[in-house]
Amino acid sequence: MSKLCRTAVVDPLGFFAAPSFCPAFEARLEKWRSGFGVLETESCRRNVTRESAGGAMPRYAQLVIGPAGSGKSTYCHNLYQHCQSVGRVIHIVNLDPAAETFRYPVSVDIRELISLEDVMEELKLGPNGGLVYCMEYLEENLDDWLSEQLEDYIDDDYLVFDCPGQIELYSHIPVLRTFVDQLKKWDFAVCAVYMLDSQFASDVTKYISGCMASLSAMIQLEVPHVNVLTKMDLLPSKSNVDKFLDPDARLLLGELNDQMAPRFQKLNKALAELVDDYSMVSFLPLDIRDEESIQYLLSHIDNAIQFGEDAEVKIKDYDADMGESEDAGNFDMGGEDED
Repeated sequence: MSKLCRTAVVDPLGFFAAPSFCPAFEARLEKWRSGFGVLETESCRRNVTRESAGGAMPRYAQLVIGPAGSGKSTYCHNLYQHCQSVGRVIHIVNLDPAAETFRYPVSVDIRELISLEDVMEELKLGPNGGLVYCMEYLEENLDDWLSEQLEDYIDDDYLVFDCPGQIELYSHIPVLRTFVDQLKKWDFAVCAVYMLDSQFASDVTKYISGCMASLSAMIQLEVPHVNVLTKMDLLPSKSNVDKFLDPDARLLLGELNDQMAPRFQKLNKALAELVDDYSMVSFLPLDIRDEESIQYLLSHIDNAIQFGEDAEVKIKDYDADMGESEDAGNFDMGGEDED
């Protein structure tokens, strides 16, 4: 990809002010839209490959990504608690070398390989440069360290990767793309879960910037992708959020033009048309206090990676005369059968 394309992903405003200057990026968008990771069921199915293991059950993975402070670790904690309450087993992997404390049990921890504190001390790097170094070091050790850490997780296991919050890791640095490609080679069905603070929905200009960052991650990773508006429980009013879940380009354009100077109208039109033309950016709300909200989100992610589609379905035969029902099968979603 050209230097201009790389700059476009990092700085969407600089790119989309003149979108015709980067046809290569537009071509990649078209490729992504036609063959990768959109949230429509048939497109998601094309991303889940089960042939590499001779028809064996795949392993499943959520890649929890998003800006710093968007609620990734809080989501992992509440997801773990929710799965425990419904008898479902998940394993959480920490990929943040700067993490210090956890509210969930960590199954695999990148800090056993490398930590940000050690890198900053030995190489005299700042926190951002040190974190990038740590992730590149992980990339170099995928076949050795990570492969060994994951070998105990067999068919049908479900892993959640809690990732760091440096946005460039998802937009243009190829570390996580290499990581995702390796997971797919190991027969993981992967879904990216992009977290965005619901405060971005309080203002249309913030929302557009969040959409562009999410779109950059979708293009970079090329896997089934679910966008989430987090911290819904902290919003003082939810009355205006619905319009941001599945955005209408005309409404976005009107609000952008109302809030910005007239000289930005062409830029606003290009941004709104980008969101509308590809129809790839939509969001699901998440209120961590609401178990139904967590389950609703989890069901979308499971559908994207086809989790549970090979399970036996539990059917109850009803005897009208006796008024009794009998189980005709089992439905195994990863938990243990009850006696």
